[in-house]
Amino acid sequence: MAVPVGARWEVTAFLGLTAATGLIDAVSYLRLGHTFVANMTGNVVFLGFAVSPESGFRLGPPLAAVLGFVLGSLAGGRAARAMESRPRRWLASAFGAQAAVLWLCALLVGLGVLEESGGTSYVLIVVLAACFGLQNATVRHVAPRDMTTTVLTLTLTGLAADSVLGNGRSVKPHRRLGSIAAMLVGAAVGALLLRWTTGWVIALAGLMVAGAAVIFLRAPEASPATDRV
Repeated sequence: MAVPVGARWEVTAFLGLTAATGLIDAVSYLRLGHTFVANMTGNVVFLGFAVSPESGFRLGPPLAAVLGFVLGSLAGGRAARAMESRPRRWLASAFGAQAAVLWLCALLVGLGVLEESGGTSYVLIVVLAACFGLQNATVRHVAPRDMTTTVLTLTLTGLAADSVLGNGRSVKPHRRLGSIAAMLVGAAVGALLLRWTTGWVIALAGLMVAGAAVIFLRAPEASPATDRV
């Protein structure tokens, strides 16, 4: 499926989604029991660590994150199938719904309904992970190569392997470097803001995702791209 926007706008949207991932994973790892809600590779490793009582890791948070992520991915897959003939509406709806749920979480955290510890923290983990399962299920259909928005392993691999010192192709690194920078800045901003607030970090992530939704809805049409994953 071709992304229905011009390349420059498309990359801007994906970078915004990547920054949102950094913000939310700062919340989940630093405030919700050392787990990730977007990076499931890390959670699988944490589940392995939790087998050892001396590791300091618990089974509950990563299990909750994996459950929420799978549920969100299922929803994203069904939405992609149901709305693939209307790509603009599909992308805008998926990311718009994600942003709305993130803002709801931010509000509930701000009101003290959802807390960073105790039973309600698991609800927050599941819902946040579902948001990023939805994002991943959507992005995998449309993202340019090396812009998965949640995992940088392939991005870093491509950056090194395709460099002059690697296979010598000297592929332009700007997009890959942009993804790395977006994740880094999002995580750093999230970590700094968490010194004062959790709700506003989640709300900021929602704003980034909402921006992507608007871009996919309103940006100019583009011809089908050739470098999809």
